Amino acid sequence: MAGGPGADTFDDIPFLVASGLNKDRDLIVMAQRGNLYDQPNLACPEVDRFNAQAVGLGYDAPQAEQLMLKAVKGCRARLTADGVDLSAYNTTENAADFADLRKALDIPRWDVYGYSYGSNLALTYLRLHPEGIRAVAVDSIAPPQVVTLPWAWGSTAEGIHSIFEACAAQPACKDRYPDLPRMLTEQVRKLEAHPLTLNVTPPSGGKPVKTVLDGGALLNLIVAFTPRPKDLPAALDELSRGNPERFAQARAAGSVQKAGDFAHGLTNSIACSEWAPGYSESDVLKAGRKAFPGWPDMVLVQVPQLPFQYPVCRMWNVPDRAVVQRVATVSSVPTLVVSGTFDVKTGASWAKGVARNLSRSTSVRVPGIGHWVVPQSPCAQRVLASFFARPTAPDTSCVDGLEPEPFTIIPRDRGSR
Repeated sequence: MAGGPGADTFDDIPFLVASGLNKDRDLIVMAQRGNLYDQPNLACPEVDRFNAQAVGLGYDAPQAEQLMLKAVKGCRARLTADGVDLSAYNTTENAADFADLRKALDIPRWDVYGYSYGSNLALTYLRLHPEGIRAVAVDSIAPPQVVTLPWAWGSTAEGIHSIFEACAAQPACKDRYPDLPRMLTEQVRKLEAHPLTLNVTPPSGGKPVKTVLDGGALLNLIVAFTPRPKDLPAALDELSRGNPERFAQARAAGSVQKAGDFAHGLTNSIACSEWAPGYSESDVLKAGRKAFPGWPDMVLVQVPQLPFQYPVCRMWNVPDRAVVQRVATVSSVPTLVVSGTFDVKTGASWAKGVARNLSRSTSVRVPGIGHWVVPQSPCAQRVLASFFARPTAPDTSCVDGLEPEPFTIIPRDRGSR
């Protein structure tokens, strides 16, 4: 069960195969309803075109909001004109599709693996359709009972704090970058007050594109793992010395979009029915201020990775499903709970509450790994294989003694222009 919601599931297959999921068993991958290759497909090429254009706008600028809402309005109008019932795209129906698939394939019992939003889906599936499930593995946990838009801020703060703590634990990194929290706050505030406008060639090549780097863009590049965590201290140091190249290149990469591959409609139907209800922009801002005191409100009122989501939801207009979805999964089915300490999207600590309700669960926290742990960690791959072989007694010994890889250290005389 893939993440997103809305990501092209089949894009994940090379990573799943490289991780060994089909080494000793069949691997079944199904695109979730509304995704690429489905009928109907809830892609929004209008939003993809906006995202390509957005790199030249302030992340949280009024013009960006206006253009995004225009794109969302256009997508919604097109989908509904085609007869699409946007309220039918939710986690309950999504889970029922997988239950139906098992019956259609006449499989008595199977194992389930989901990451990111797919962990939310897998836990919902386990709660509503436990029959036929032999074991469940969830990776980078988004717990159904707590996922809301304000919740994202706690996860982001936890992941960034873990990265900075790991740097402080490595003498070379601590010596070279002694106060990363202060440096990040300074750069977010500086860029939000005085955004940089640059002409940058995207990493994939082509003509230079206008690229705006402000405080919101900086944070969201970090949440998107661009640059990678091991390079983050070096990138922030370079930025503080007047060299924004790493972040600017990552921002410019967004100017190249595959129009129609991502199901933004599925994202909005789930976010607006399950994550947004019961909270408001002021709740997001309050959570942001708690996570990052002293940061500009214009940055903190936008949920990381989901800017302008409340205005989008007012336009998307799907029924409130919070009560039926925000329910903890209580089960005795053997479950493996995998988290990465550097995860800035779904903080590792959220796995604890999930595991408490799963009486036969095994929890594994992998140091130095970000979002979607298994493809990035050979140890996590071994744990997962061991779990599916013996769900009640997996071998987790490889996690003992693991440490984050060394951070990138640049000479003190580099990084300035």
